Amino acid sequence: MTASDAEKAPTTEVPAGAPAEAETPTAEETAVEAVEAATEETEAASDEAAAPAPEAAEEPAAAAPVAAAAPKPRAPKPGAPKPGSFKAPSPVVVAKQATHHVVAVPVVADVSEERMEEALAHGLVEDGVAYVIVDDERVEVGPAADDDALHAYAVAYFELEASVERFHARLATAELGPKDIDETLAHLDAAVSTPAVVGDLDPVKARLEEIRSEAVTVRDRILEERRVAREEALAAREQIVATAEALAAKPEGQVHWKNDTAELRALLDAWKEAQRAGARIPKDVERELWKRFTHARSAFEKARKHHFAELDRANTDVASRKEALVAKAEELAQTTDWDRGARGFRDLMGEWRTAGRGRRSVDDALWKRFQAAQDSFFEARRSASDAEDEALSGNVEGKEAAVVEAEALLPIKDLQAVKQALRPLQDRFEAAGRVPRADAARLAKRMGAVEKAVRDAEEAEWDRRNPEKEARSSGMATQLQASIASLEEEIAVAKKAKKDTKKLEDTLAAQKSWLDVL
Repeated sequence: MTASDAEKAPTTEVPAGAPAEAETPTAEETAVEAVEAATEETEAASDEAAAPAPEAAEEPAAAAPVAAAAPKPRAPKPGAPKPGSFKAPSPVVVAKQATHHVVAVPVVADVSEERMEEALAHGLVEDGVAYVIVDDERVEVGPAADDDALHAYAVAYFELEASVERFHARLATAELGPKDIDETLAHLDAAVSTPAVVGDLDPVKARLEEIRSEAVTVRDRILEERRVAREEALAAREQIVATAEALAAKPEGQVHWKNDTAELRALLDAWKEAQRAGARIPKDVERELWKRFTHARSAFEKARKHHFAELDRANTDVASRKEALVAKAEELAQTTDWDRGARGFRDLMGEWRTAGRGRRSVDDALWKRFQAAQDSFFEARRSASDAEDEALSGNVEGKEAAVVEAEALLPIKDLQAVKQALRPLQDRFEAAGRVPRADAARLAKRMGAVEKAVRDAEEAEWDRRNPEKEARSSGMATQLQASIASLEEEIAVAKKAKKDTKKLEDTLAAQKSWLDVL
């Protein structure tokens, strides 16, 4: 039930002079029962609120004469708030949310005869018109055939009083919006300032003024909360749009297409959730933000489609190049020219590395074919090599014997004799034929060591017999001999003079060692 519901629900149109008819429980009375339960009113009060009004049973007979009196003027609606529809809060909700003391809301059925008489005392009927006394002045409230017709206006007075208290009770439930509060206050003000009721209006006016200050505080608080919520909602939408624009503005090389696409989708979900559950923002601002957001998403999607189109073309080119390499590898795998095949696969592998990367599934399938061709070739070569090694294994013994005899010539004592003995052994080594590659390398290394020792000995012999070197050595020896003789004489003279000869003797010893080397 909205604010206006509570105001208009109790209002009934009463013909002038007609008795009040039995009341039935209304939505208003249901709300009253809820408030009474929240304030721990007794069950008896609730039952009375739902019961018919007592005055309806008291005056059944008076209805006919008054009704027979020509025309039946309709009494104006009492100045109660306008009706609407709102859901009455449960007693538990009201009790939990009570921010101020909620008094028991008066119910017309609960009004005592004494209070009814007090209300009627503030009215009178004169010349078919009902008046209410306000500040010693008569204020017209509506038509009335006689004094009994004032009863309906008195009932309307208590309905007005109850409407004021219902409005006060509903302020605590936070169900009223600022518009509801303003409209309700306006209706209540109109009902009090231009009354259509009979009763003491001063207490109602005073009570309304007390409630007004609280209502204004609640309205201002709600308006402030809404303002803050709108600002937060606007900031959240701005953040969504800014993030989307940042994703769309990324250089293509920095975009992580999978993650960024998922993030942009999450931003769209966040926008929908903010639109559904968040505070409302101005329509023109929302349209402008949505335009920016849509533009960013469109730009990102356009870049994504272009990227993957280019990637598809590049993948197709890579696949074509690698397909050609696989075809060459499969053809090369059939050759028995092992050297040419090995060189060919080495070159193909280099081209494969520079062919680029394509779609993983295609690359993996092509690589399996390439590797299968390569493995097939090298397996065939290995099998042929093994067969050849087995056929050549009989030559190992002859080469081994030649190497052993050559190694027995070392160390070299007579160079000429070693050279003469080595030549036939080398011939036997070659004549033994091919051997398996593992044995060939091992035996060639051993025979090469003997041949190197002979070459080193030849070079040493040549150096020793070299005429130029010998002439240089003879000249140096003569000079050293002369220097040694001079030093010996100088040392002898120094000793006779009892001088220190240590430095001269060191020089003499060094020159003698040089002479020995020469």
